[in-house]
Amino acid sequence: SARLSLTPCRCSGVGLALCKRLLDEDGRIHLCIACRNEQKSEATRDLILATHPSAQVSTVEMDLGNLASVLRAARELRCRFQRLDFVYLNAGIMPNPHVNFKALWHGLLTGKLLHMLTTAEGIMTQTDRLNGDGLQEVFATNLFGHFMLVRQLQSLLCSNEKPSRLIWTSSSNARESAFSLSDYQHAKGQESYSSSKYATDLTSVVLNRKFNDQGLYSSVVCPGLVMSNMTYRILPVFLWKLLMPIMWLIRFFAKTYTLTPYNGAEAHVWLFKQKPEYLDALVKYHSCTSGLGRCYVEPRKMDVDEDTAEKLYQKLLELEEQSLEKYHDLLD
Repeated sequence: SARLSLTPCRCSGVGLALCKRLLDEDGRIHLCIACRNEQKSEATRDLILATHPSAQVSTVEMDLGNLASVLRAARELRCRFQRLDFVYLNAGIMPNPHVNFKALWHGLLTGKLLHMLTTAEGIMTQTDRLNGDGLQEVFATNLFGHFMLVRQLQSLLCSNEKPSRLIWTSSSNARESAFSLSDYQHAKGQESYSSSKYATDLTSVVLNRKFNDQGLYSSVVCPGLVMSNMTYRILPVFLWKLLMPIMWLIRFFAKTYTLTPYNGAEAHVWLFKQKPEYLDALVKYHSCTSGLGRCYVEPRKMDVDEDTAEKLYQKLLELEEQSLEKYHDLLD
């Protein structure tokens, strides 16, 4: 029977490119795309069907930054499907990004500029805020909403005939220095995006330890630097237009400058074709592109502490329990 993939995405970016590339790999797959509202869902579905008119594409309305929306969507998915083969946890936000040009100049003088440009380390900050659930918005959207979704879909993911897969979109910007267990929502810092992505890496590691024996496997990928709606908000559009020729040149030295959503989805698609039991749970799979445009995947060991991962998991479970008490009417 056809494999079923749940993919949060929008009308552009890696999510849409991923949907099209998955259908290129296996036209029998049933894609269920998750978007924030019905209008976005239908627009994305139309874009997919324009290139793959015979594809099976269904939609579900889900805002990962709104716990009630996540719980409603999970309940709907449990009613509609008996199993999920793949869940691509791809949604993410980076609100109010700011570039530290002083740090960039310092990086140029100290020879660290290329490293900073490929990881955004020390040059990218965000201004976060609380969402309607009283959670830090970036943490809620980039990690906790996904975590709640996985927990609510456990019956569709575990103990199936074939393994089920979670594939998280992380980042090379995921850094231990931006994360703190005592402030795991990153309420006190200015690197909420980096913190949320490091927490994503930790969560994936511990999920493997908890659920591999039930047939659920988790992996993390980095799409590289992709020009998307999120990226374009970092600098004014005219600056990006001036910088693009330089960025194409940088790609000869920085293989993670994938630049296009199609290239950024390379690691996601590569994992779709792998047997999960042979993958290393402590590796992040990076989409890379050579200077001449060849796409490939590079595995890199993650800088994660498994004890910290376990402690974060327990904190997420506690937060989940509090959240479910608040929204008990949305449970079966």
